[in-house]
Amino acid sequence: MNEPPFIKSWKIAIWVVGIFCFAIQSPAAALTAETKRDFADPPITYWPRPLWFWNNIEVKVEVLREQMQKSKALSKYGGFGILPFGKSFGPEYLGEQYFAVYGAVLAKARELGMTMSLYDEYGFPSGPAGAPNSSDVSLFERQFPELTIKRLDKHEETVTGPVQYHKDLPPGQIMSVVAMNTATKERVELAEKTREHRLGWSVPAGTWKIMVFVCVKDGYPSCDYLDPLAVEKFVEITHQAYYDRFKEHFGTTIDSTFHDEPTLYRAEGRTWTPMFNEKFEARYGFDPRPYYPALWYDIGPETQAARNYMFGFRADLYALGFPKVIQQWCDKHSIEAMGHQDQEEVINPVSVSGDLMKCFKHQAIPGVDKIGGNRPAERIYKIISSSAYNWDKTLVMSETYGAMGNLSWQDMYAVAMEQYTKGINMLIPHAVWYDDKHVRFKPELSHRSPIYGEGLAEFNTFVARMNVLLQNDARHISDIAVLYPIATLQGSHYLDGPLGFYKGGVAVPEADYVDVGELLIAEAGRDYTFIHPEVLDDNCTLDRDELVLQNRIHQGRFKVLVLPGHKTILWSNLARIKEFFDAGGKVIATGTLPFKSAEFGHDADVVRTVEAMFGAKESSSPTDYSLKKNAHGGMAIHLNVLSGTTLPKALDTTLDVYDVEFEGSRVLRYIHKIKGSRHVYMFANIEPRTIDTRARLRGHVQPDFWNPHTGEVSQAECAHEVEAGMDVTVVRVTLAPFKSVFIVGGR
Repeated sequence: MNEPPFIKSWKIAIWVVGIFCFAIQSPAAALTAETKRDFADPPITYWPRPLWFWNNIEVKVEVLREQMQKSKALSKYGGFGILPFGKSFGPEYLGEQYFAVYGAVLAKARELGMTMSLYDEYGFPSGPAGAPNSSDVSLFERQFPELTIKRLDKHEETVTGPVQYHKDLPPGQIMSVVAMNTATKERVELAEKTREHRLGWSVPAGTWKIMVFVCVKDGYPSCDYLDPLAVEKFVEITHQAYYDRFKEHFGTTIDSTFHDEPTLYRAEGRTWTPMFNEKFEARYGFDPRPYYPALWYDIGPETQAARNYMFGFRADLYALGFPKVIQQWCDKHSIEAMGHQDQEEVINPVSVSGDLMKCFKHQAIPGVDKIGGNRPAERIYKIISSSAYNWDKTLVMSETYGAMGNLSWQDMYAVAMEQYTKGINMLIPHAVWYDDKHVRFKPELSHRSPIYGEGLAEFNTFVARMNVLLQNDARHISDIAVLYPIATLQGSHYLDGPLGFYKGGVAVPEADYVDVGELLIAEAGRDYTFIHPEVLDDNCTLDRDELVLQNRIHQGRFKVLVLPGHKTILWSNLARIKEFFDAGGKVIATGTLPFKSAEFGHDADVVRTVEAMFGAKESSSPTDYSLKKNAHGGMAIHLNVLSGTTLPKALDTTLDVYDVEFEGSRVLRYIHKIKGSRHVYMFANIEPRTIDTRARLRGHVQPDFWNPHTGEVSQAECAHEVEAGMDVTVVRVTLAPFKSVFIVGGR
């Protein structure tokens, strides 16, 4: 097998020292022989499946068959997601000749033992059934023009009273008409003052901002992502058309669908839907119309709660709209839905994806896009994998390497290893191109590439070995939960913000949660899980001093809850956190402490509870953090400054023995999962220099090394110690640059 050039110069070095760990049976032997065989020589079901761009050219069946054959034999690709692309693509998208070609490809895939993911578009993003990045013809808009995406517009005028005000209403569906006193924030709902699309009102004394909110067609040809009926029609045009012709391949050759970037920043970040008010009142029991001004302005003490209700409900509509409708269709046709948003790395997602965790609540396989253009998606991987853990899903997908240029092999491996240690376990390479002479987004990852061709089989085998050990129902293990701060993001957000809709509109000063996550992993060497506020309320219980996520697969048991910077928090969340603290739980606040409630009428409760937890303090160090303890061992720590020094110090105060800890100042990236009695740890070095460390694993582990670069399994030596009354297993791990290893063992 040919190796990428940088691998030829050196091999991974792993040494172990200490006391030999004898056991009646080696953990490797205790694993099934099948798992060991699969790891050494992964079956095709574990091989990566790239996006396959049928790019801007008339594709030919004989060429397609040849590319498939060579992709399997020379690159070790296990299938594809076919992406028609470009104005000159042929045959005509969703025409009979197109389906004839597609059928020939499915037949060849079945012959080769490949599996396919049904990409749901011509170009991208998903939703219009063509356009943009296609022939600029939207089949959806052509058939269902009234179901295309809608936009919320605000028309306003400042008027000084007393005066009689009369004005024609703007075109579109009237969602709300509100006047707000600019000095006192008093609001008057004026819907009953409208007659025959005209507003008449006797303006009281003072200066008033009169606002009319209308829902209009945006002009973008996508389906209305917030309307399940519109999404059902999109599915009818696309997914159903494939099923009607290739029913026998669903659940066998075709195992999934793939949607691409159906985000809320369309319609200038003001994506809306005509049924918003009716659905909102049915959910919450009150009229949302008086609160529309909060989508743009400070309306006084109710601002943060109003925004949480309004933006939060829009995020719910989105989760229930596009991804859930597609997943429901997939459920009926024996396959699973996967896909991702766009601009995931934006810190404030409210006008981009709504709620980046909740997007995937109803989707079988959450996903992310690792793409070029200075877009650090690696800072967001844990949000996507945590969404899977929160809602108990097995697979986490990443479309990877798109538009990143011709990466070095070191970077290729480093990106993959960082993804897998952060919970991704399905890497979708971007991309193989039908016409490799006209590649729009480099790299071109096919056997024809003079840069990557020789190394792809080895690289894809490496990825497949990671899949063998991590694509399963193993439970993710972490000591630390981090509250996902969607309540403060929604409470501080408003429409038409200065950053522009594509970049999130509004920077939220208190939002430090992404920095917290990266410090935990890269500086402290601690894995963690984001907990969504909804999940904290609905699916977390207390077991003495632990917070327990009650799932079938990912039953989390958290010893520490990190509260990142919050101005606004759900009162119900804070009450649960206080219960955790009172029972002996450990809480670390990293920045702004909350003082506003995401529910109406609970601001005082938030202030009182925060004072009770973080008020009178014992100072550990005026430059590090402040600490308050209770009689049951509970700790409430507030960092004075968030840094790679203060956060680890605070954690060391709360925990005696970590699940995984590294001796010395340098840490490896890692993930720990448990399947039955089998523990699987992956350690990775994504730095350009060797890391030599001793990994301390909580528990009495009988470890073996499983090398994903070579497929070799070897029995490890280790030392067993007792720390703070707990068993600890110590294993020395030395990893050369851009190398990784699994430690697999029983207890």
